[in-house]
Amino acid sequence: MPTSNALICRTKIVATLGPASSDYETIRDLAVAGADVFRFNFSHGTHEDHAARHAIVRRVEAELGEPIGILADMQGPKLRVGVFADGKVTLKPGASFRFDLSTAPGDETRVCLPHPEIIAVAKPGSRLLMDDGKLAVVVKAVGPDWLETTVDVGGVLSNHKGVNVPDVALPIPALTEKDRRDLAFALDLGVDYIALSFVQRPEDVSEARTLVGERANLLVKLEKPQAIENLEAILELTDAVMVARGDLGVELPPENVPLVQKRIIRLARRLGKPVVVATQMLESMISSPTPTRAEASDVATAVFDGADAVMLSAESAAGQYPREAVRIMNRIIWRIEQDAEWQSMMARARLAPEDYVADAIAGAAQQVADTLKAPAIVAYTHRGATAFRIARERPSCPILGITPTHEAGRRMALVWGVRAVVNEGKQVTNVEDMVDSALDVVNRARIGSSGNSIVIAAGVPFGVSGSTNTLRVAKIP
Repeated sequence: MPTSNALICRTKIVATLGPASSDYETIRDLAVAGADVFRFNFSHGTHEDHAARHAIVRRVEAELGEPIGILADMQGPKLRVGVFADGKVTLKPGASFRFDLSTAPGDETRVCLPHPEIIAVAKPGSRLLMDDGKLAVVVKAVGPDWLETTVDVGGVLSNHKGVNVPDVALPIPALTEKDRRDLAFALDLGVDYIALSFVQRPEDVSEARTLVGERANLLVKLEKPQAIENLEAILELTDAVMVARGDLGVELPPENVPLVQKRIIRLARRLGKPVVVATQMLESMISSPTPTRAEASDVATAVFDGADAVMLSAESAAGQYPREAVRIMNRIIWRIEQDAEWQSMMARARLAPEDYVADAIAGAAQQVADTLKAPAIVAYTHRGATAFRIARERPSCPILGITPTHEAGRRMALVWGVRAVVNEGKQVTNVEDMVDSALDVVNRARIGSSGNSIVIAAGVPFGVSGSTNTLRVAKIP
């Protein structure tokens, strides 16, 4: 089991690696402070950069003795304006401004919009947002290769600023050619999760699934209004989901984002899919050693909502205080999870088991563990599915996911309440061996106990005679 000094929390922490966190000492410190999964942002850095970080993470994992997940985040289709003759212009409210396909440098009256797909679907009344929503224009006329707009919210627009089109579904794939190269590289590297950006429709997920196969779990980032309209169909196809509040907050009215966040978490919980809440959670810690009180409350809200994980972006990738950001996030989570109201909320939010055997086993494991005040539920699992289903029940004790593979252990690193244990090479040939192994793992985990029995679940074949769909209670010697 690990040598980490972090408080052991149910809600996991995803920390983004970048220029401020690429060396061995920092990455090790982040893992010791409580980071469970490291995010590699393929919008930045080279393949060589990511390969070097991957090697360090695996070295740290081996040293600490507990699986660490790696999430490769694909950039997705980035929509941007062209360039200006003077580098930037000032758009004044009420002024006319044209977007076209000409590559000539722009001025106060026009600029290149090198995305004919936007021009093809825009209609009078459509809104275009630039620079993370700081500027807005409304389309008043559409031509074969241009859009005539009126400036609604003015300001300075400079070269290559991003464009968001919240009102229409764009006929563009979620994976660009760059993404496909990055995806192939990440899969060969051996990452555990692939994050798919700017998903709009279920077909985007199906396309990615074809490319990824079983080599990694697929995580969909929800950051487009069109994805929210197709939410349940998209979640049915993915392994995990992220509430990506950056672009989502640009394309949706700010007052809608908290409601959408809660809706996504509720549905992901119901479907048993891990859900990550991301973006600006401790934003001020990019340049400050402590967060604001509002940021602490934002993290707490995600924990109260039942999210599987919360994520740090620039705070850990490029900020001045990456270690402190992970430590304080870990402390906030731990404090909330000690609260009696949080524990009551988790119990009230439990869902009725669905009518198939694996779900019944998961629900029964939680009920028996709570009744016996068991110190742990031990889940035997090949690919993590049993642990995922038990985590959906939000039991009051830790879940120890025993698996024979590092791949499954690392995928469980993202899942609420699960501590993965890789029993590589250890033969478990019958139920008695399974019980003995589970007791050994609980003893080594040093998790403490208010009861004297553990609950053991094996919801899928585990290579053990009689263990399929098994629920056992074992006395702690």
